[in-house]
This record gives sequence, C-alpha cells and structure tokens, in this order.
Amino acid sequence: MNPFTPQLLQQPEGKTLEFKRDLSSPKPLLKTLVAFANSAGGFLVLGVTDDRQIVGIEQPLDEEERLCNLIADAIAPRLVPNIELLTIEGKTLLVVEVYPSGQRPHWLKAEGPDNGVFVRLGSTNRQADWELVAELRRSVEGTGFDEMPMPDLSVDDLDIAAAQQLFGASRTLDEKTLLTLKLLSSHQGKLVPTKGAVLLFGKERLRHFPDAWIQCGRFFGTEKLDIFDHIELDQPLPKAVDEVMLFLKKHAMRGADLSEVRRKDVWSIPLSILREVVINALVHADYSQRGAPVRVVFLDDRIEIENPGLLLPGMTIEDMKQGASKIRNTVIARVFRELHLIEQWGTGVRRIFTEAQELGLPEPQIKEIGMRVRFIVPLLEPISLRKETQPTGEQVSEQVSEQVLSMLQACRVRERSKQELLEVAGLANVYLNYKRHIAPLLEQSLLAMTIPDKPQSRLQKYRLTDQGRDLLNQANQ
Repeated sequence: MNPFTPQLLQQPEGKTLEFKRDLSSPKPLLKTLVAFANSAGGFLVLGVTDDRQIVGIEQPLDEEERLCNLIADAIAPRLVPNIELLTIEGKTLLVVEVYPSGQRPHWLKAEGPDNGVFVRLGSTNRQADWELVAELRRSVEGTGFDEMPMPDLSVDDLDIAAAQQLFGASRTLDEKTLLTLKLLSSHQGKLVPTKGAVLLFGKERLRHFPDAWIQCGRFFGTEKLDIFDHIELDQPLPKAVDEVMLFLKKHAMRGADLSEVRRKDVWSIPLSILREVVINALVHADYSQRGAPVRVVFLDDRIEIENPGLLLPGMTIEDMKQGASKIRNTVIARVFRELHLIEQWGTGVRRIFTEAQELGLPEPQIKEIGMRVRFIVPLLEPISLRKETQPTGEQVSEQVSEQVLSMLQACRVRERSKQELLEVAGLANVYLNYKRHIAPLLEQSLLAMTIPDKPQSRLQKYRLTDQGRDLLNQANQ
C-alpha cells in the first residue's frame, strides 16, 4: 500500500481518488472501481464523507469481506485490488487501491460488456461507448488506431506527391519507406494504406474520416457566446499546424523588437507554446470518435485547444506535466517527428510549462471535459475586441486561407460551378466540402449564386461580389 495514503485525505476527489461513507450503496462504488481499472487506477477510501470528514467503518473485518465478495461477484474480468485497513484518529478506514488493468475493459456483470464499461472523468464515472471500449482494447493489445489497415483502399488513394513535397530531399517515399513509416501495411497478401496514412495524406481523407478537421474561432470577450471570426481547416495534418498558427496570428497583436540589426516580430501571444499545444492535439486526438473535430478557441484572456479522446489508460494530467508520455497515434507521431514537428518524445508538454514560467505567464491548464482533453493557455495581457473591430488589410493579406483566395480569384475571372471551385481549392467534389468551404463564402456575401431562386439547380454557378472583390484587393496589397 502507498505509504502516503493518509495524505490523500487532504486532497479533493478526482481522477484517482474517491471517498465513500460506507457500503450502503454498492453500485456507485463498483462503478468507481471499474472506472479506476479502465483508466489510471486510483484509491477508494471507505469511512470518509464527501466533505472529507472521517467517520470510520463499523465492523471493518466484516465489511472488508463483504467488499471482496461484491467485487468478485459483480465485476468482469476478475478484478483483484489491494484492500487494507487504516486507522486514522482512532477510526478504521477501508482503503482500496486499484491499479490500471492489463485486462481492460472491465465491466459490471449486471450491465454487460456493452453497457457496463466505465471510465474515470475527473471525479465522476462515465459510461464508455463502443468507440471508447475499442480504444481500451487496443491499448491493451498495443495496437494504435492509426496503424490499422484500410483493406478497401490502395496506395493510389494516397497523395504521395504531396507527402514527398513535405519530406523534401531528406527521404524518398518508396515502398520500403512507406512500410517503415507504417503508411502502408500488408493485408491478405497486398499492400494497403493504414488509417494513419489516410489521415495524413489521403486524397479523400474527409470521406473516410469526416471529423478529421480543425475548427478555429475567435470570440468576443471571455465566453464562447459571440463569435467574431471562424475558419474550418481540412488540410493534411502536417500542413494544418501552420494554418492554425496563421489563424491565431491573425487575431494577435504584433510589435517589433529593434534592438538587433534585423527587425524581430514580437507577438502578444506565446507562439511557440501554442504551436506545441496544436501539435500535441493533432498527434493525440482520438480519430475514431465521430462528431468531434479538434477545436481552437481564441478568447480575450486565453486560448483553448482541445482534441477528442480522453487520456490513455494509465495516464493522468499530473503525469503529463511531469513529462510522461503515451502515444495514441504512433504513425502520425512518427511522421510528425520525421518532419521535425516533434523534437523528442515526451518533452513537449513539460517544455510548455517551463516556457510559460519563463515568460511570466499564468500556468497553463489541462482538463478532461466530456470525452475530450482541453489545453488552456492564458495570455499575459488581455486582447480585447470591440464589436466594430474589422481585420486590417495587413491581417487579411497574411491570414486569409489560400483556399478562400483561390476560389475568389477564380470567380474574378468568370462565374464558376461548385465542382470548379472545389477543384481550384484542391478539394474533392463532395457535399461536406461544399458546406465547409463554399457555403461560408455565401454567408459572408463574398460569393453569390447566379440562380438564387433555385439553389439546387444543376446550372447553378457562383459569382464574385463587391465585398469579395474588396477582400481580394486587400489581400493583394
């Protein structure tokens, strides 16, 4: 038993700690034990109220035997925690220590393996859906989601030319290299792309992973209520890092350090910290989840970056801050490292906290919220927006998406169909891309329909508006 268990009584309930008064309501207690085993382990202390008042356990030996029988009868696969009696202030407590299990997922027998799996989320227990159950199984087997083959696809479904452009002369992406990087996998005698390969370089990545995109928003004030600007990015993941940083810089303030021979830009947001957080989110996102893109939120006093997926089993937020690391997506992480987006395994989060301290920033926060991990980076000084704020010409020229500019520029020459606009932007002609890339331009009056009364007409084309022309002019200044 951990010799420091008495000190746990001074801590609040959380991911690895829960207090119970007694065994009068066994089901919530059993859920907690299952959740601990499926997550990062933890301590369940019986004989303590929720407000940490020590009341003790009457007939502790009998209660210990009852608890052991409950665990054996109610939980599958068999769970064998460490149970000890501890005397504090003359009162006896039952302390149950659960270790992260190598047999996960565990579940409550009465609920069954489909509905009885629970994980720990903060100080609560959360029922796991089938996607999370699959993630728990993969974590035991040592197989990453992005290593799994996609047998219905071939190497022709990967944009090898775009990938080679990113790698440059440092590596030739021949068949052997693609296998080494696990971008290709042997499946039933043929080579097929892995899920990681399609997420990174798939020609139709959003058709296979419709939620593998990034949602960026700049809001007025300190609450996510009134949005000022937003963009949705669906570029290959390595390119998306720079696009996110462009969006953040668009809404930051820039000054100049003239103390050196050459001008050095000084930004009002910690760019190196934010870049590390963005990369961390893309590498550790659970791309098996549906309806959950990576989100980047810029508020007056902080920037929040969150990705789908809880921390991997065995990991806690404190572990992350100390530099511990588990890789969810080994294929994506390997490619990011080959492209020098990641320097050394496990050092990124620790470097974030160290640099924040050196810059005098409030300490960043990491939270598990819902089925997502949120990284909160406070700003040293607030950057307030007024309702009448508009992007400057310099901001527009630097930050408007190349895809947006290419579509607007195409319509400056002549009216274009939906297919033509998506082709110009390098996007597949699917409805999802229309919704994310053309519909917002219509909403912002940058483009207009040539047949507005029949939006679904097969003859529908799009023309450049005066507002769209002004935006192009600003971008070219």
